[in-house]
Amino acid sequence: MSNEIVAYASVLKLSRADIKTLNIKDAYALHKVVYGLFEDVRTDAEKQASAASGIVYADKGGDFNTRQILMLSNRKPHQTPQFGAVQTKSIHANFLTHERYTFDITLNPTKRDKQTGKVVAIRGREEIAAWFTARAPQSWGFAVIAEHLQVGQMSVQVFEKAGRTITHGSATLTGELVVTDRDRFIQSFIHGIGRGRAFGFGLLQIVPL
Repeated sequence: MSNEIVAYASVLKLSRADIKTLNIKDAYALHKVVYGLFEDVRTDAEKQASAASGIVYADKGGDFNTRQILMLSNRKPHQTPQFGAVQTKSIHANFLTHERYTFDITLNPTKRDKQTGKVVAIRGREEIAAWFTARAPQSWGFAVIAEHLQVGQMSVQVFEKAGRTITHGSATLTGELVVTDRDRFIQSFIHGIGRGRAFGFGLLQIVPL
């Protein structure tokens, strides 16, 4: 069990020249670059049904010269892309057997309005913290240590896709978690959590304590 590979963690490093050549001007452009690194294993019908891509990622930014994208996937990305450099390592099952972890995650905080059925954004640091703390044990298999939870950078992601303007609220959360449901926690790590995972949200970055 401990030697079983459960996922692949990769870093895509892009130079300023790469970013310019690839014309990465918004989240949709970055989405296409990331997904272009992987073999497309879904049928058109599966894509229409929003079947999981097996890819979650997070744009970690960088400095003046480079930009780093963290990726977690169920298959390896191409190791020699035309632009940028990729480094990949295997994640083994024993990495997910610990009780406590520190975490860092950028989420698209939303909830479904019970009256209208529409998905609405959750705004405000206290509201986001309360939503995340309540949802974690119910949906994601872990409890959040409230006194260590921090809601950091908050922003709005906007891009054009197929003639439509797409808007995602964004919040980065850090803290400590305790695993309460191992199987659900493993699924949360492998598949990501929350909405907007195709556009850089939901990658649960963890370090065992």
